[in-house]
Amino acid sequence: MRHLGTPIARALARRPRSTTPALPQLIRPFTSTTTALRAAKNPKDRINYNPEIFFDEAPDPEHTSYARVTANDLERHTKPPTRVKMLVRDFIEDSLYNPHYGYFPQQATIFTSAGDPIDFRAMRDSVEFQNEVAKRYSAYGAEEEGPGRQIWHTPTELFKPYYGQAIAQCIVSEYLLKYFPYEDLTIYEIGAGNGTLAMDILDFIRDEYPEVYERTHYNIVEISGRLAKMQRKLLVPRHSCVNVTHQSIFHWNKREPAPCFFLAMEVIDNFAHDMIRYDYRTLEPYQALITVDAKGDYGIYYTLVTDPLISSFINLRRRLGHPPPLPTILKNPSMRSIYNRLPFAPNLSMPEYIPTRLLSLLRTLRAHFPRHRLLLSDFSALPDTIPGVNAPVVQARVRGKAVACSTLFVHPGLFDIFFPTDFGRLRDMYEHVLAQPRAGDRAVPSAPSPLASSASSLSAGAGFFSSYQPRNRRVPLDGVASASGLPVGERKSSVFTHAEFMETYADLASTRLRSGENPLVDYYKNVKFLF
Repeated sequence: MRHLGTPIARALARRPRSTTPALPQLIRPFTSTTTALRAAKNPKDRINYNPEIFFDEAPDPEHTSYARVTANDLERHTKPPTRVKMLVRDFIEDSLYNPHYGYFPQQATIFTSAGDPIDFRAMRDSVEFQNEVAKRYSAYGAEEEGPGRQIWHTPTELFKPYYGQAIAQCIVSEYLLKYFPYEDLTIYEIGAGNGTLAMDILDFIRDEYPEVYERTHYNIVEISGRLAKMQRKLLVPRHSCVNVTHQSIFHWNKREPAPCFFLAMEVIDNFAHDMIRYDYRTLEPYQALITVDAKGDYGIYYTLVTDPLISSFINLRRRLGHPPPLPTILKNPSMRSIYNRLPFAPNLSMPEYIPTRLLSLLRTLRAHFPRHRLLLSDFSALPDTIPGVNAPVVQARVRGKAVACSTLFVHPGLFDIFFPTDFGRLRDMYEHVLAQPRAGDRAVPSAPSPLASSASSLSAGAGFFSSYQPRNRRVPLDGVASASGLPVGERKSSVFTHAEFMETYADLASTRLRSGENPLVDYYKNVKFLF
């Protein structure tokens, strides 16, 4: 992880910080599509706090006439495209996931210690723990000049098997309470990395809950073909219940009718975001499009929002009462009029990065996993982000150190791009999306279940017994009873800090150092769980 709030932060950072100078040759030249026009008719000392955008100037016609592409269109490209334009989310997704030059398929390597797990109880204190991590990290060998292997940490690898065991204990506890012995234990994981988390979860269930293990099905959905092969090689010989599907979760089209647990651990920080800005005169949102010219140089211009996914996110945010990041004073028309007449006043708000791909995931869960329980963990805050609201960190490893950039416009595939998540807003979005009606729903699940019923009381819905709906419960699915046998709805998700989650489910005695410190609890202060 990255910002852990302790002296040992750099050793445990998933993408560690560095003061190494940035590499200009890896950052593509950037100009606004209006730069040439401004240079011709504006003095060089003109001031505007949003220099890329002047609404009284038209963007370069050549750039706006480029063919618009998506990340899906670019999957067959073997090198980054030129003479195209795309939404910011497509630029990020192509940079990270293109199968031929993307960061994860071609560059990223997850830190995995080849030796035995760390013996925490034998270590004196956190300093000795830091030295042990550094020693194991050095086993990867010296870094080459320029961007070398992009090695990053996860808590799964650093704290194996105890981190995975905590996740397993959480899942099994919920399963035993609600579904055993009537339903099988079905688990889905996206972004499973090297397969270590799946291995630790399944080993724990096999050893501690053999009667549950016999009914376990573990499904991995992996976008990287390289990692999918690694996962099959590691897991299938030891656990025949594992099935690995090489596919993006955003292309998933199979319905899972049974209750299941859906894991997304350290995944959504790399989900692509879109960029929007608000016109301070009208408060209308504008979507950003990135252009790539014949030389591979980048430009950017803005149009009124037309993309359906961006529109859906903005409308959802409005329904949830989540205000856009605009100064309160500008919401008053009179004050806004005065402000816009001030000399050198910005005409657009700061760039805001909105989690449109995260919204796509929530819709996928609603449509194809109607009885899932989501367990998600990721960054809630990040240092060293580029300018903007909810902006990402953009960085690469060079000679063993992380180089942070101040721009999104970098060479595709060489840089990691990852975002923080507002977990309070995520919870609100998630619960709202799940509460929406599903197209083609039937009163009874498509797979037989002892917890499903066609009796009139259940098919009548929650209102059959009472019009009262507990605020901490979801509206029940028609035809599906809760663990109590009544249609009271599933418990809504909650947000937990990393420490709160581990104190509830982890074997803390196994990760406590001789000094009394416990890195499994003490670190990852900028990480939260949704469950």
